[in-house]
Amino acid sequence: MIPSVNCGRIMKKLVRFVWSGMFYGGNRLKKLVQFLLHRTTLVGFAMLVQAVLLIVVPYCFPKYAGYFHTFCVIISGIAVLHLINNRINPAYKIAWIVPILLFPIFGGVFYGLLGGNKLSKRTRRKLQRIQRKMDQALPPSDQTGELLRHMAGYSISAANQSTYITEYALCPPYENTDTEYLPIGEIKFERLKEELRKAKHYIFLEYFIIEPGIMWDSILEILQYKVKNGVEVRVIYDDIGCIRTLPHKYHHQLEAMGIKCCVFNPFLPILSGRFNNRDHRKIAVIDGKVGFTGGINLADEYINARERFGHWKDTAVILEGSGVWNLAVMFLSMWGYLRGVEENFDDFRPYFPPEELPVAKGYVQPFNDSPWDQESVGENVYLNMITRANRYVYITTPYLVIDHEMLTALSNAAKSGVDIRIITPHIPDKWYVHEVSRAHYSLLLENGVRIYEYTPGFIHAKTFCCDDQFGVVGTINLDYRSLYLHMECGVWMYGTDSIADIKYDFIRTMRKSQEITLEDCRRVPWYRRLLRAFLRAFAPLM
Repeated sequence: MIPSVNCGRIMKKLVRFVWSGMFYGGNRLKKLVQFLLHRTTLVGFAMLVQAVLLIVVPYCFPKYAGYFHTFCVIISGIAVLHLINNRINPAYKIAWIVPILLFPIFGGVFYGLLGGNKLSKRTRRKLQRIQRKMDQALPPSDQTGELLRHMAGYSISAANQSTYITEYALCPPYENTDTEYLPIGEIKFERLKEELRKAKHYIFLEYFIIEPGIMWDSILEILQYKVKNGVEVRVIYDDIGCIRTLPHKYHHQLEAMGIKCCVFNPFLPILSGRFNNRDHRKIAVIDGKVGFTGGINLADEYINARERFGHWKDTAVILEGSGVWNLAVMFLSMWGYLRGVEENFDDFRPYFPPEELPVAKGYVQPFNDSPWDQESVGENVYLNMITRANRYVYITTPYLVIDHEMLTALSNAAKSGVDIRIITPHIPDKWYVHEVSRAHYSLLLENGVRIYEYTPGFIHAKTFCCDDQFGVVGTINLDYRSLYLHMECGVWMYGTDSIADIKYDFIRTMRKSQEITLEDCRRVPWYRRLLRAFLRAFAPLM
């Protein structure tokens, strides 16, 4: 008689045996197992299998190889014609046309799977409904028009920029809004906790990256406490942004705590161009009265509690007053899109008694940039600031992967005598992107732009400061993904007190940075320049 075997118990013992490190050296084995079983590895493997099948399967049927070859060449030809006639950035077109022409058998097929940005009819209808909700929730056009006329009395240039944002981002300007510039992640962390503790009605958090640790665990503790006390808490995170930082289906854990949660663009093991679009925004809204945005995600490196790439320099801005409503509407619109619900946004509109409304200088305009409306709002806001500058433009960006339009605008402004200065990281987070950033240095320097690298580490801030009058703090990098493919947001400011703080922080950061010269660029070995030229050709796809 064969004795019965408890398979479950044996498997548990085997897993504990392996996990304890009795095979092949402990921690290394644990890391290997974690890597192999991680969702990124499994999804990547599944996508690789699909790619290999697309290439291999046709050769398994040689009888039909000629037909397949002809079909693929036709598809590649159609893809090239589509790219040529598309409204997307020319550099993005070239980055796809080159590999399609080099590999016509599979180039067109892979472009069809990975390169597109077309929405289904169902998604377009869904977005149109949400857009109508935004229009209804934001201030009426006559009220905005009066504010723009008032702004024009001070500066036609400011009114023109604000009109553009109003018309194409559908986000109006506001007075009566305090702005405070936060020059480092540690300060933002403390201010965010302070404001979260004050929440009485609702908390909205929308972040590209969330990672358990000192920062997120502290915030999560506050959120749980607030939920127990009747505050509605909603969280949105980007699935690709969090693919290596959060467990799979982490939103279920938050829902179990009473925290409502949505995941943007859940990552599936399929080849699809929709994964090009990510929610790169960082938004926090408390009761519609206080709002945060900027470059800072909810992970420990952003507050230097964990060292990654040296000292991590990042920035944010806190708003208090009427202008916060734009951020609230952005969040609610995204929530409606992801959740598939239609809410009355006015239920979340804050009431400001006249005595509580901030009396603040200047104008504030939080704005949204979507990859689905064929309007590059973030880039155009930056370009307008550069081309209309009279004295200076100071820029911080983690990536300087720019297109011809941005390169020309920066160069022409510098040639015209405008003081253009840019700070980028010295220690990169992605070496290949940093090489592309450095590939642009020579031409910019030749045209009079001054470039600095933040020597203590990695600068993740995305700030523009111009002529002591204009400023932008937000999530929009100077790279193709931020400017064309991601959901982004920022705050444009005119005449606010915080603009002086942005300028002061830039100068203080510049003093900690190394200025790059043409001689530095000319000393780069030929093989590295060749690598940069190659990478630059495919920069729009990075």
